[in-house]
Amino acid sequence: MKLYGKVFVKGEILLKTGLSIGGDKSSIEIGGIDNNVIKNSKGEPFIPGSSIKGKMRSLIERALARYKLNINVRESNIKKSSSDRKYNYDVEKFLKEEKIDIDNSKIGSTLVKFDKDSVKAGPCECGKCSICKIFGTSASNGNSEPTRLYVRDSFLNDETERKMVDRKGTYSRLELEYTESKWENTIDRITSVANPRNIERVPAGAQFNFEIIYNIYDINDIENIKIVFQALALLQDDYLGANGSRGYGKIKFVDLSVSEKSIEDYKENKMKNIIEEAKELDEININGIVSKLKDNMKLK
Repeated sequence: MKLYGKVFVKGEILLKTGLSIGGDKSSIEIGGIDNNVIKNSKGEPFIPGSSIKGKMRSLIERALARYKLNINVRESNIKKSSSDRKYNYDVEKFLKEEKIDIDNSKIGSTLVKFDKDSVKAGPCECGKCSICKIFGTSASNGNSEPTRLYVRDSFLNDETERKMVDRKGTYSRLELEYTESKWENTIDRITSVANPRNIERVPAGAQFNFEIIYNIYDINDIENIKIVFQALALLQDDYLGANGSRGYGKIKFVDLSVSEKSIEDYKENKMKNIIEEAKELDEININGIVSKLKDNMKLK
């Protein structure tokens, strides 16, 4: 395969509500915290690239109904007891039908009965669909194509870090060095016994540097960049980290810049070419980006 160039999306992740992404308990120096946030070697909270990429992938796989199902099935035409087998097929059909005709090269076309309660889902690993090409699959599955999307770890931007250290503005009453604590509670419905726990969060208003890199190997990769932006939009309207249903992890992508660098640019040591800038994610002209990339990468 030939690499034609790279696309860079940079910006800021603005926390609209407190963020909780778990880390090692040994990193907490102040007692009383049950669930702490992950921190770097300087003790500053950060957002792992794996957390961003994993949530992007899970959301887009659900949106496109494209993920792998591990189903406990009884194969009606093979005299064997029930066994777990992994299948990739139309998930929407699975959700609607009582019986599914699965085409599998190892066992042929087999009519199976399944128990919906025994179904578990994981990332698609077919190696052929757009999601597998963008986000990557395990080489152990015989998929040799390179991953297109890289997601960098996101660290506190300089302004947020300075305000937290100096206790300025909204951080004047920050409880911990870079974070806040929030008490959560669960109540036993029969005994009314409370089970309180103290959760550490990065406070709302904090901003993290954000960067993803997307590799272009063919013209389909340029079209598939639309899926990357769709995943970002889904993430922005969902949540990042833990306890999203309780209000945590609402984010917004701001101050965005999309640039590209072709292989020819690398040969001549040229700077990245900015092709789109926007204050917010929904202001980005994705079709315009695709058109410019096709011209600049000389792919039609």
